[in-house]
Amino acid sequence: MIAVARRRERLESLTADIDQHGQSKEDSRCGPTGDGKIIPFACDIVDAAKRCKLIELAESIADGRLDLIVNNAGSGAIGPFEDATPARLREIMEVNFFAPVELIRLALPSLRKGNAPVICNVGSVLGHRAVPNKSEYCASKFAIHGFSDSLRAELAPAGIQVTLVSPSTTRSEFFDSLIDTDPDLRSNSVGSWSPERVARTTLASIQARRSEVILSLGGKALVYADRFAPPLMNAILAKSRRSAG
Repeated sequence: MIAVARRRERLESLTADIDQHGQSKEDSRCGPTGDGKIIPFACDIVDAAKRCKLIELAESIADGRLDLIVNNAGSGAIGPFEDATPARLREIMEVNFFAPVELIRLALPSLRKGNAPVICNVGSVLGHRAVPNKSEYCASKFAIHGFSDSLRAELAPAGIQVTLVSPSTTRSEFFDSLIDTDPDLRSNSVGSWSPERVARTTLASIQARRSEVILSLGGKALVYADRFAPPLMNAILAKSRRSAG
């Protein structure tokens, strides 16, 4: 298994923790080496050259075979679109959409050789229902949602499953590194989970080869309320935006 992140020290800590405590049988099955070992690879996923090196590393481990790819990198921002810089939109789209899509493009030849291969894209409930003050983030997650649906149909004849996991708020460092955002602005949560719970549910969804899973009761309420009564949700969200302003 190759773990990818920008901060090398975090990857080294993860590797040391797994070496010390071991890995469950279920988790070890997901690694390309099949032995539960973690290979750290520090990079910024928006770097095209680094993406190529990552795929080359994965191919070298298992004779060109790749069983699983999980796209979990993400960035976001809070605030009105009108007040934002063009750079904010482009940076969010690069991390949340273009980078994972181009990584998948590179990985497809190896996935076609894999054993029951799965592409798992981590989206968001905001890729099903958009909300005010997160327009760029919502746009990026709608994009990965649509891409996943289309790619799933394209790759079905090859036996490659595409799983879209849509969490609501995850209690992580995500909100500590928002782009071009007033530090006083806060996100209104529709249900939050711990990273560990999100990871366990994501793994279960991969193993079950599910097409789509929406996490948390709050997230499901937001998505299904919009599906059944979009005008009502539009009115509620518009009212909440006016109250916040």
